[in-house]
Amino acid sequence: MKVVERYIMRRAATVFVAALTWTLAIVWTTQVLAKIDLVTDSGQSALTFFEVAALIIPSIIPIVVPFALVVAVAQTLSVMNTDSELAVINAAGASRWTIARPILLLALAASVFSFAVDNGVDPYARQKNRQLVASSRADLLSLIIQEGTFRKIDDGLFLQIGERLPDNRLGGIFVADSREEGANLIYYAKSGSIVEKGDEKVLMMNDGVINRKSLTGDLSVIRFTSYAFDLSAFMSAANEITLLPKDRTTQYLLNPDPNDKMFQRKPGSYTAELDQRFSEWSYPLVFALIALAVAGDARSHREARIHPLITAIAIALFVRWLGFFAAGKADKVPLYAYVVYGVPIVASAVATWFIVSSRSMELPAAWADWMTNLAGRVSETWTAIKLRLSRRASGQGA
Repeated sequence: MKVVERYIMRRAATVFVAALTWTLAIVWTTQVLAKIDLVTDSGQSALTFFEVAALIIPSIIPIVVPFALVVAVAQTLSVMNTDSELAVINAAGASRWTIARPILLLALAASVFSFAVDNGVDPYARQKNRQLVASSRADLLSLIIQEGTFRKIDDGLFLQIGERLPDNRLGGIFVADSREEGANLIYYAKSGSIVEKGDEKVLMMNDGVINRKSLTGDLSVIRFTSYAFDLSAFMSAANEITLLPKDRTTQYLLNPDPNDKMFQRKPGSYTAELDQRFSEWSYPLVFALIALAVAGDARSHREARIHPLITAIAIALFVRWLGFFAAGKADKVPLYAYVVYGVPIVASAVATWFIVSSRSMELPAAWADWMTNLAGRVSETWTAIKLRLSRRASGQGA
């Protein structure tokens, strides 16, 4: 590898690592916030929460890596063009291959990494994640006997224990049940206990009332001396782990168990997941080619065009959206499986044609003018808002 090629690869790799780190952190944070109920609703420790959060990372790496790469390549080449480095390389008689080779080597490494994570690490991380979530919700007894806490047992079912009494008795039991369509039930009992009968667990409530309110506003009150509330169904449901096609290993997807209930209901989803895994690894290479086609040539600063980074990201987003759209339809319409593989192949062919023909892949001029005018209007509006706010602030201060 030539000195200039090592120089380009080093700069692109540095930006790639930085972009991957920040993009991964942002996407990971949005995914983690959806899991915060694991601590608030299930009473789990922070250690369990962070373990679940860490297991999310492999699932977002194959999505984030291509975008981090297109940002790195487009930004690196754009800066080199601004510093006239691309013009010097061209003037020295170097071909476009001198710029493309280190970028493609970096993209190939990113594709191998993405393939290894998507087909090797991610399925096991997903299975471990589901096991942790299921085990955190399975210990229902230790969850509901925490006094003074209001817990969600199931969708539309909440329970609160006022206090723990001697002899494993419970006091101040409150149950809100809105699972029945058209009626809301509220149970209150002065005391009660958990009764275990083999595998069955029943919440026995003593000396209480049941308030039943219908949608029409009718309210009925029923007093009871003792009432049994079955908890076994919720505990068995919590212990069950349902593995989706995304949670299965690639070896299992290639040869699924015929007795798998999920496979019997949706056999097409297994094939669609396999197609997505075998095509998703190629997007780092596709996006690298797009970035090369957009920003790989030396351009004069006097030429009016959208920043190459914006153009490259816009095209990459469109290509990736097509891939996601085809993958989402492939489980129901088998013909979309060809589109899943066709999107990266066609996008690579188009980008390669731009590179070989020494053309620059750009957005249409009308789009560029529209985006420039939009940016100008946004800037003017923001300046006017800041000026108005500053005048208001100075008026209040006076």
